[in-house]
Amino acid sequence: MNSDRWTTWPSREALTREGQSTARLWFVRVLRVVIAASLLWNTFHDDRGWRLAAGIALVMFCGGFAWAFFRVSFAHRLWPSASLLVLPMGAGYAAQAADWKVLALVLWCSTGVLSLERLPLLAGAVCVPLAMTGFAAYNDDGWLVTSLIVIGLALAGYTLRLDADARGNTQRLLAQELAARTAEAETAALAERARIAREIHDVLAHSLSAQMVHLEAARLLIEGEATRDQILERVVAARSMAREGLAETRQALSALRGEMTPVEDFLRELVASDRASVSVTGARRALPAEASQAVRRVAQEALTNVRKHAPGAKVRVHLAYGEGEVTLDVRDSGAPPGELAASGAGYGLLGMRERAELLGGSLAAGPGEEGFIVTLKVPT
Repeated sequence: MNSDRWTTWPSREALTREGQSTARLWFVRVLRVVIAASLLWNTFHDDRGWRLAAGIALVMFCGGFAWAFFRVSFAHRLWPSASLLVLPMGAGYAAQAADWKVLALVLWCSTGVLSLERLPLLAGAVCVPLAMTGFAAYNDDGWLVTSLIVIGLALAGYTLRLDADARGNTQRLLAQELAARTAEAETAALAERARIAREIHDVLAHSLSAQMVHLEAARLLIEGEATRDQILERVVAARSMAREGLAETRQALSALRGEMTPVEDFLRELVASDRASVSVTGARRALPAEASQAVRRVAQEALTNVRKHAPGAKVRVHLAYGEGEVTLDVRDSGAPPGELAASGAGYGLLGMRERAELLGGSLAAGPGEEGFIVTLKVPT
């Protein structure tokens, strides 16, 4: 036993009844009432008048000090606790002098047991001999029986302490587990909120960016005194992108509910209005929701960049299912920069790369032999 254990208080969880079953609490309460009633009857059944009143006053006095002892020991206040134990010891001698022998023995024994149960072991080891001295001096049994009773009471007090410590440790572990589960739930909720916010942002960023491209082109055509059909073409294209944005928003909501079409079908629908081709290699399989969404969003962003920076270029989209990962490759054939090549803040590639890294994947983007290449790899 290390030295700290001798000077360490029982935990506050150990000094309360929290964690005990209702059945155990009621059993202990009923048992205490029965024992107390039996002892009081055995002690005072022959007393009358002032003697009975004095005995009841002594019992109430000791009860008050016991209540105070429970309060200050719970607060881990050593000297007040020790002082409140000395008074019942003295009351035991008063009870012995008044020939209330049973009450005196109960006071001494209870004091010894409580000191071991609720005080630091060093303080309890000091209080037990003080309490048991009176018990041993006035007990009528032989020295062997008296010694066995003293040892048994000391073991009972220490056993109660161990039981309280075990209960207190259990309560602390339960509290820590509850706190950990609460923190885990909060973390999961924040992660889910971040995922939803990311999906909404990506959908709106793609749709609004594409609309901005067509509307800005329409503005430039108007300023350049283009024909009505040219301007109308851009406006219709912007309206088409708005319609597509609404469809993508609905699709994002479906994805958040776990209702997504296969990635291959999505890519073919995505390039239907562009000069693009889609090829798929590897054993096709259902992808995790986050990986599937990453492929979809990167493909959308890559095609938006092609429309903005290389309008008219041919685009090849290749999806490869590998062992433990999926790879998306989007490359264009290159074309002269469009009118809006300088527009935008350049956040598209940054957002795609962040999305990939959040999943433990990678994204590479840069010029190739002909045009621009975007390659996404995410684990599955």
